[in-house]
Amino acid sequence: MSGHNKWSTIKRKKGALDAKRSKIFSKLSKEITIAVKEGGGHDPDYNAKLRLAIQNAKGVNMPKDNIERAIKKGDQDGANFSATCFEGYAPHGTAVFVECLSDNNNRTVSNVRAIFNKFNGTLGTNGSLSFLFDRKGVFEFEKTSAMNFEEIELELIDAGAEDIEVEEDAVTVTCALEDFGNLNKKFEELKIEPSNAELERIPNDTKALPVGEAKSVLKLVEMLEDDDDVQKVFHNLEMTDELEADLD
Repeated sequence: MSGHNKWSTIKRKKGALDAKRSKIFSKLSKEITIAVKEGGGHDPDYNAKLRLAIQNAKGVNMPKDNIERAIKKGDQDGANFSATCFEGYAPHGTAVFVECLSDNNNRTVSNVRAIFNKFNGTLGTNGSLSFLFDRKGVFEFEKTSAMNFEEIELELIDAGAEDIEVEEDAVTVTCALEDFGNLNKKFEELKIEPSNAELERIPNDTKALPVGEAKSVLKLVEMLEDDDDVQKVFHNLEMTDELEADLD
């Protein structure tokens, strides 16, 4: 768990430099569009999936107009997107799991394969790496002085939180897949709006590499994340202190 949270912390520290905001907005717009189709309409009060997608969009300060356009698009062509996953190894044996939403599967397969090949990685068959990752719910929110944090912690644990990690004022809460909905409701009851709430694939073991080799893995990850069809990329590279220092 600590490897995942450490990477989340590094991403927060790197901030706008690596945010590539337009890419993030594009991916979140796609999630909103899909949520309208799959979650049952464009009213977030009655569509939990859409409510969550809008919440994540607000967490990265996505403009209201962008959110509304994505919702409208869901009524028109959201069904054109389909979800697909890729599993493979980056150079030096690091496991990589890629989640995509695409309206052209042939293009997506071609692009993902080309990125793995560029870095001497290899794609595997679906299911070949799933045992290396646990599907978990991950929530992030800001701790404020107005909060009774000890009481909030107890409430979250009662709702299914397995791990609560505090880094300065940033709080990361992790739960089992089946408790994701319960925790989401608990945040609503507590009137806490997470900056991010989603299902992630957490590595159950991490792989430490020398800094030079680790950076080549991160280059592959970043190139995958830059692809328009890729929504999320998960890996089991260990974020060592040496690698964190080199990224600062």
